[in-house]
Amino acid sequence: MNAQTSSFTQFLTMAAPELLPGRRPLPPGVVGDMTPHATTIVALTSADGVVMAGDRRATMGNLIANRAIEKVHPADAYSLVGIAGSASIGIELMRLFQVELEHYEKIEGAMLSLDGKANRLASMIRGNLGAAMQGLAVVPLFAGYDLAVSDPAKAGRIFSFDVTGGPYEETGYDAIGSGSLFAKAALKKRFRPGLSTQEAIRLAVEALYDAADDDTATGGPDLTRRIFPVVMTATAEGTYRLSEEEAAAVAEAVVAARMENPGG
Repeated sequence: MNAQTSSFTQFLTMAAPELLPGRRPLPPGVVGDMTPHATTIVALTSADGVVMAGDRRATMGNLIANRAIEKVHPADAYSLVGIAGSASIGIELMRLFQVELEHYEKIEGAMLSLDGKANRLASMIRGNLGAAMQGLAVVPLFAGYDLAVSDPAKAGRIFSFDVTGGPYEETGYDAIGSGSLFAKAALKKRFRPGLSTQEAIRLAVEALYDAADDDTATGGPDLTRRIFPVVMTATAEGTYRLSEEEAAAVAEAVVAARMENPGG
């Protein structure tokens, strides 16, 4: 317990490395097709910060493994993380990242900068490289409100990563997962700087709708089962998750509009 480090991941590396997701021994071969995979996450900046949304479907090959998985979570009070790839590893990595940020804040008495958080997440992804090479890859999307930026319209920032842990800051919007190609195409046409938070939320849900329209692994709004995207915001007031009622209202409005104009 005297590791003298503000990194919980580094502490585990020294004290119990077998508890880290990327340090567990795996059988030879590629095992990715045997596990559920989380799919599409979108994020975009707004005049007040950043919005992130994710669909609720997890797939295993051609099967729907779960219809209501939650892929978007708060990383801390001012940042969000969404996961795509191997669902179980992604959820574990996300929870470890949450503990990492909380541990740092308790040890140092200060919050990591947004760039520091992105770099910590990058190193954790890099630690999972061995499992990723066997098909258990996780590629998160990280976004947050940068408290060091005085202009709220510029404080929302988005970071993407590759499977080796490389962090890349994105401008305006980004998407990850199997439906990201279609989601980014939708965002590219409609995004503009200075969107209000409500406009950004609507655009995020529309992008997920477009992804679900062309990608079988992405789930659209399920009006029968009342399953709707997870939508979260990060602003100067902190992170906020839309309630089921709020998410349903936005999703139902998007579906109603597409009934009149399927092309959006």
